[in-house]
Amino acid sequence: MEKEILFAEKLKEIREIAKKQGGMVTQEQVKEAFASFALQEEQMEMVQEYLKKHHVGIGVPIEEEEYLTDGERNFLKAYLEEIEALDTVSDGEREAITLSAMAGDGEAQDRLLTLYLPKVVDVAKLYTGQGVFLEDLIGEGNVAAAMGVKLLGALEHPSEAEGMLGSMMMEAMEEYIALNAEEGKKDQKIADKVNKVADAARKLAEEYGRKVTAEELAGESSLSLKTIRDAIRMSGGKIEDLEDLP
Repeated sequence: MEKEILFAEKLKEIREIAKKQGGMVTQEQVKEAFASFALQEEQMEMVQEYLKKHHVGIGVPIEEEEYLTDGERNFLKAYLEEIEALDTVSDGEREAITLSAMAGDGEAQDRLLTLYLPKVVDVAKLYTGQGVFLEDLIGEGNVAAAMGVKLLGALEHPSEAEGMLGSMMMEAMEEYIALNAEEGKKDQKIADKVNKVADAARKLAEEYGRKVTAEELAGESSLSLKTIRDAIRMSGGKIEDLEDLP
C-alpha cells in the first residue's frame, strides 16, 4: 500500500512540475521521477498515457484547444480578440508598472491586471477537459489575478509577480474544478436516489394499474417513507408514477 501511495504522489508531483513548465515535462524528468520504481517499458507507457490524459505533454506541450467544445472555441476566439485590443507594454514598462502596483498604486494595479489577462487564458487552457467550462475557468482566474495584484506589496522584487499571480490563478481554477466535481457527486447521488424511487414506483404502479402514494410504496418496498418523500421533493414532484405530496 505504501508503494501505491508513493506512486500516486509522484504522479501528482510530475503534474505540478508540468504546470510550472507550460503544461509539459521532458522524458528525462519522467524517467527520473519514477526511477526508484523500476518500471517496465509497458508500465512507463501507461504513466505517459495517464499524464497525457491530464494535459501533461511529454517533450512537447499538449494542444489544449483539442479539448474545447465548439462553443468554447467560439468564446475563446471572441475573448482573445477583445483582449488583444488592449495596450501592450515593453518589459521595462511592465516592470515599472509592477513596482508601482507593489507600492500600492491602484491605477497601476488595474493596469497590471489588464496586462495579465492573456496569462489567465494560457493558464485556463491547461485545465480544459476537466468537466468545467473554459469561460468559468477564465472568470475564476481573473478574480484571483484581481486579488493578487493588490497583494504584491509582500514581494521583494517585481520579477516574482508573475510566479505569484500564476500560482493564485492555478489554485483558484483547481479549487473551482474540485468544487464542481464535489457538486457533481452530490447531483449524481440525488439522481440515483430519485431513479431508485421512480423505478420502484413504476413497478408498483403497474401492479396497481394507477399512480401510487408514498405510503403505499413504503409499505410494499424496502424504501423508507422519508427516502420516498425526499425523492419526490428532489424531483420537484415529477416522479410519474407517484402521487404528489399533500
